[in-house]
Amino acid sequence: MSFTDFLIILVAGVGAGTINTVVGSGSLITFPTLVALGYPPLLANVSNNIGLVPGSMSGVYGYRRELVGQRARLTRLVPASVIGGLTGSTLLLVLPSKVFQKVVIVLIVIALLLVIAQPVVSKRLAARRAEGGHGHRDVTPPLMALVCAAGVYGGYFGAAQGIILISFLGIFLDDDLQRLNACKNVLAGTVNAVASVVFILTTNVDWKVVATIAVGSTIGGQIGAKVGRKLDPRVLRAVIVVVGISALVRLL
Repeated sequence: MSFTDFLIILVAGVGAGTINTVVGSGSLITFPTLVALGYPPLLANVSNNIGLVPGSMSGVYGYRRELVGQRARLTRLVPASVIGGLTGSTLLLVLPSKVFQKVVIVLIVIALLLVIAQPVVSKRLAARRAEGGHGHRDVTPPLMALVCAAGVYGGYFGAAQGIILISFLGIFLDDDLQRLNACKNVLAGTVNAVASVVFILTTNVDWKVVATIAVGSTIGGQIGAKVGRKLDPRVLRAVIVVVGISALVRLL
């Protein structure tokens, strides 16, 4: 890794950590960056996943106040994320790498569409909440199943996992969006952590990339928790879309 590559990956890690804490889809910054620098897609995905774990933990800590009173909820949802993360990461390793190289193009397109659609989803959730309670305070089996499905997606690839989770939580749970975002951070971090353990034990990892992204994403997690709410979401989405499209061009 050259010094220039180090700086680029570090900055991408800061951006990913910030975006993951605020919205989700930070992997659409780091993963395309690694691919653009010449890293094989599978190695880039695995190393990126592990490197973002400290950033997820940083974001969870930054949102600790919003997590107060959510222990019972998380006690039921975290196991679903664990199962999903194990399933997704196992599929990534069991299926041929050529499958991932082809599927990842579709997954990036889906993730980019989710990023673009996120403002519409948030507005609809806010409108439904303004009309009165629309969901439940308690976790229901359908929500657990959907969280598990999001975990499968996150364990396999991960980009836009946060947007998927916040959408499910907002639809099924009657609570403040910031509290749901804190819950989302825990669940997404759980999936990444579980997948990371699987990857570390079973496949090749570029530890220089992991360390660089880990440092950057940890810094970004704190930035997202402190000033992320003040950042213009349109700018964040524009950056994600541009970098994501660049990755598609590289992969194609």
